[in-house]
Amino acid sequence: MAGFFGLFNYEKEGPGVRKDAPKKKTVAVFFEAFFGNFWRLVPINLFYLLLSLPILTGGLASAGITRVTRSLARRKHSFGISDFLDTVRKNWKQALGLGILRLLSFAVLGFSFWFYAFRTEGMLGTLGAGVSLFLLFVFSVMDFYAFTLLITFRFTVKQILGNSFRFVFLNLWRNLLCAVVLLLTGALFVVIPFLYPHPLVIFFAAVLYACVFPGFRYMLVQFGTFPSIKKFIIDPYYKEHPGEDTELRRDLGLETEEPDDGAADEDDPDAPVFKD
Repeated sequence: MAGFFGLFNYEKEGPGVRKDAPKKKTVAVFFEAFFGNFWRLVPINLFYLLLSLPILTGGLASAGITRVTRSLARRKHSFGISDFLDTVRKNWKQALGLGILRLLSFAVLGFSFWFYAFRTEGMLGTLGAGVSLFLLFVFSVMDFYAFTLLITFRFTVKQILGNSFRFVFLNLWRNLLCAVVLLLTGALFVVIPFLYPHPLVIFFAAVLYACVFPGFRYMLVQFGTFPSIKKFIIDPYYKEHPGEDTELRRDLGLETEEPDDGAADEDDPDAPVFKD
């Protein structure tokens, strides 16, 4: 069995957590997960960038790295490149479509911001630049959720975009925090070579970005978005199907009750909202 909605696989063993272990803060857990898997993420980062080079295949790369970082963020084992490629194979149509939509959206909004900010004067320019910047933020945050929803649930592209848009506002403060951290972190790879334009500094910054930033970005997004996805999608599902996937609920740190006889039906036709 591949595991409930793809987050877990019974055939993959993770490190586990003691029941009596003290609960750590999210920031500490994030850095523990990131640095604990640092060298596992390096080849994933490089493969992600390689697959992103044709530009139009950026959605495939995003789906693959989302699958790996989702497992690592949930403290589950990942087979790395194997999981990456398997996810791309299973979801390539939707991933490709979302990637192209993302590319077109950012291209149009980026041009709009440039046009209104630098080519249009007066109130119209200020208003247009402000609206363009706001929409860039909205679409950027939607991208935080889109590929996790894609590989996790049996949603159409329309449902993925609709839910991603809702999560922009349902999880606003975490989204803002993620966006600020990623913006500041990404800026370091530009600012430092700009201030110290030595070939070695530029080379080191480029290598560091390639080996570190993609995994950092997608791992951070997993920690920032999962609480909201759990609250608004996973928890309601469990509420309607209280006897299903008890072990997986424990793995997610959710309260569970032993199901009554016949409380859960594995052949329930309402269950396939989640992907294997």
